[in-house]
Amino acid sequence: MSELRKANVPQSTYFITLTVVGWIDIFTRKVYVDDLIKNLKFCQENKGLEIFEYVVMPSHIHMICRRKEGLLSDLLKEFKSFTAKEILRLIQENPQESRQEWLMYMFQFFSKRFAQNAQYMFWQKTSYPIEIYNPEIMKQKSRYIRMNPEVAGIVTDSAYYTYCSACANSPLVMDVY
Repeated sequence: MSELRKANVPQSTYFITLTVVGWIDIFTRKVYVDDLIKNLKFCQENKGLEIFEYVVMPSHIHMICRRKEGLLSDLLKEFKSFTAKEILRLIQENPQESRQEWLMYMFQFFSKRFAQNAQYMFWQKTSYPIEIYNPEIMKQKSRYIRMNPEVAGIVTDSAYYTYCSACANSPLVMDVY
C-alpha cells in the first residue's frame, strides 16, 4: 500500500474509514457489530488505541483515533487481519445467516480480484487516513461521523444510534481529545 495512504505519523490523530470489500452490508447483523466492538475495546485496553469519535455503518466504520505509541497504520493492519478472520468464522458458523453462501462467494471473489494470498478478502486495503492537524478539521470530521447515520436515513437522530459516539449508550467509551 502506498505510504500516502497510511496513518504513519507517530501519535498523530487521524480520521479513518475501514470499508468492507464491495461495500457489502455486513454490519446489519448484531453478532458481527458486537464482534467488531469487542475488538475495538481490546485495542483500546491493550494496544494503545484512543478513539475520539466513531460510527459503525452497515458496510464500514469511521473513526477519529490515534495510537499512544507506535504507528496507527501498524495497529490497523493487525486489527483488520484479526477481525476479518473472526467475522468470516462467525459467518461460516452462523446457521441463521441467510446470506452465508453469497457472502463467502463475494469475499472469495474480491480475494481473487485483488490477488490476495488469503482465500478470502474482507476489508478494503486502505483506511483512507486524513490527519487531524487542527481544531477545525477535528470539528468537521466529528460532525461528519455523528451525522452519518442520519444522512444515511438509518435514524432521524444519531443520539439514538447505538453504534455511534453521538449515543450516550454507545458500547465504546470515548477518549478525551
